[in-house]
Amino acid sequence: MLRVVVLGILCCVHAGSAAGTHSLRYFFTGVSEGTGLPEFSAVGLVDDVQHVHYDSITKKMRPTQDWMERSEGPEYWEREAQNLIGAEQVFKANIGVAMQRFNQTGGVHTWQWMYGCELDEDGTKQGLYQYGFDGKDFISFDKDTLTWTTPVQQAVITKNKWDADRARNHQRKGYLEETCIEWLQKYVQYGRETLERRVPPAVTLHQRKARGSADTEVLCHVTGFFPRAVEVTWVRDGRDQLDEGVQSGEVLPNQDGTYQLRKILTVSSEEQKGHSYSCQVDHASFTEKQNFIWDPNMRSSDGGPPIGIIAGVIGGVLAILAAVIIGVVIRKKRQGGTQKADYSKAPSKEGSDTSSDTAPNV
Repeated sequence: MLRVVVLGILCCVHAGSAAGTHSLRYFFTGVSEGTGLPEFSAVGLVDDVQHVHYDSITKKMRPTQDWMERSEGPEYWEREAQNLIGAEQVFKANIGVAMQRFNQTGGVHTWQWMYGCELDEDGTKQGLYQYGFDGKDFISFDKDTLTWTTPVQQAVITKNKWDADRARNHQRKGYLEETCIEWLQKYVQYGRETLERRVPPAVTLHQRKARGSADTEVLCHVTGFFPRAVEVTWVRDGRDQLDEGVQSGEVLPNQDGTYQLRKILTVSSEEQKGHSYSCQVDHASFTEKQNFIWDPNMRSSDGGPPIGIIAGVIGGVLAILAAVIIGVVIRKKRQGGTQKADYSKAPSKEGSDTSSDTAPNV
């Protein structure tokens, strides 16, 4: 469920929002002392775009988008910061408890929380709420049954404790299905111009000799696109989608707020005979899927300038989302409760955005 991001924290979130689908998610991360990193940090994302950030060094909740800074006043930022300051101590305590449960006495450890919600075009709502320890799933909430599930024996104590608190579980469900959705809709309205823009990708093909063999590797580099959701497939003879011999990277952020993705096809000289290969790209900025045909006679990219077909606008330079480092808990992408206040509905300018359930003791 959760996957590691930069620190080996959690990862594996939803690949991106489809057209007409919006999401709000938060990632909280607590790190044990002595790492040189903030011992607690949090990031929030609307449709995969980071909009807020907090860390235990500054002890301030800050906007990371102009539209957030323009739309919320000082009361909002102070309220959110106070909620997170309170969460810091709980996260620190939970790291200690988890270490005891796993019989660990030293080393670097992380406690993460990811939560959020998603609203589809047809009105369907999804919510997610889960915790992780040292980059692995610890416990997650099932809002339909109002119970908790865990893949590890060390979390059974927590499961029994939290399952018994039915009133609080009802509040969590209400947060995911109502409060979180309300804040999501508000944020989408704030940043509509940014969040609903469509930027077509630049698609470039490069080829090189595979290391240790006579095979050829063909890289399909898709970059500079927004929104994040994209489908990139290697196709043979215009119809056969290929899985074997294809390496796929992660969708990564560019410095300018767009995204990039690489897919590498490895093909032997024998497989090249009598066949054509193309990189097929589908994105919200296109009216239909685009095919970029590989020409085996193109000049190798090794030591030479980029070669291939370029379409759309060139993205920026790949950057490390340091903030997502701490996107720790990766508040489970829109599939969980994503705000901090008490789980009551959040009026337009009042109430807290982040969930007040910031880390109950395990």
